[in-house]
Amino acid sequence: MNVLAGALVAAALCLHVGPASAADGGKPEPLLAYGARIIGDDARTRIVVDFDREPAFSVHYIANPERIVIDLPATAFGFDAKQLGARGLFKDIRYGAMGEGSARIVLTAIKPVKLAIAKVQKDEDGKGHRLVLDAEMTTKEEFAALVKGQSWSDPADQQVTSAIPAGEAPKPGDFIIAVDAGHGGIDTGAIGVDTKTEEKQVTLAFAKALADRLNREPGIKAFLTRDSDEFLSLSERVQLARQHHAGLFISLHADTLKQKDIRGATVYTISDKASDKLAADLAERENLSDQIAGKETVAEPPEVADILLDLTRRETQAFSISLAENVLGSFKDQIGTINNPHRHAGFQVLRAPDVPSILLELGFLSNVEDEKLLLDDQWRLKMADLLTDAVKRYHSSVAANGG
Repeated sequence: MNVLAGALVAAALCLHVGPASAADGGKPEPLLAYGARIIGDDARTRIVVDFDREPAFSVHYIANPERIVIDLPATAFGFDAKQLGARGLFKDIRYGAMGEGSARIVLTAIKPVKLAIAKVQKDEDGKGHRLVLDAEMTTKEEFAALVKGQSWSDPADQQVTSAIPAGEAPKPGDFIIAVDAGHGGIDTGAIGVDTKTEEKQVTLAFAKALADRLNREPGIKAFLTRDSDEFLSLSERVQLARQHHAGLFISLHADTLKQKDIRGATVYTISDKASDKLAADLAERENLSDQIAGKETVAEPPEVADILLDLTRRETQAFSISLAENVLGSFKDQIGTINNPHRHAGFQVLRAPDVPSILLELGFLSNVEDEKLLLDDQWRLKMADLLTDAVKRYHSSVAANGG
């Protein structure tokens, strides 16, 4: 879990406070949040964050569940997360990057809340600034009025996000693969049971290794949906694959389970009905990524009954299953897997109707032995080799059948 920084509010709507200082002639230097603390109970809770200089920010409210979102310029969070563990009115506190030039703090409440006070003041020694947020309980009606009355364009939606091709640009006829490092930025993902390594770091390191290995194959061009510690919404990940005309989408994860003895890799494909409770629970957690990052839930428009689109989805699902089987074939006697290693559930990140997609759980950070492997460079390279072999066999099979 992670934590906090800046804001100023008038009554209940968002305000904007002056710009962060910039480096000489270049991009603004990131703010440094170097200390934090939280006190209070389930009626009133105070949060304080120490910055090296005055933070610019905006504050917004989101419903379902009730959240307070604090947007900041680029910020380095340099304090121990334990300093701002969730308590009082808040059941979850997250912080992190939302893109190259922005950061966000998301406070998820246990009941409707509002900020009675949100101010920035100088430290007593005058060397930095202190953000003070006083939250207090409110009624459902007042919270709904705060949500309705604000004007908010999510800065995360305004960021120009582009996938980063590795090496040379794709050539006509190249088989294009989107390699998706799960989580990122404010969404840390799971936490290692022993080393406390964050899942977003594991997935990014593996994604880079896999894309590099795939790009050494003639006729294959892999790109990363993210190549740094930034947040991407689930829909952005899917859209990037489609915009780059990907023939495959591989999303990488390393989750945790309550049962710490369970270990091994798992391959998931899309399905409206989960294959089992483990798959259903995992999909539910992964689908919360946007909520964790303080993204507003937007209801998808009802789909038009389109038989051609339905046929495309069915064909894509069949290709996804074929890819999963090729991956598990490569892993046989080489990589440990869980029982019934091909499972399926309703993962939002696998919903591109025209891009065969799998979600690969590399292993579980809740298991000490798996965690060691996930952090081992040689094991990572071995996995990348095996996955590349699986992709090549899959591609050859599809090409042989006219795909």
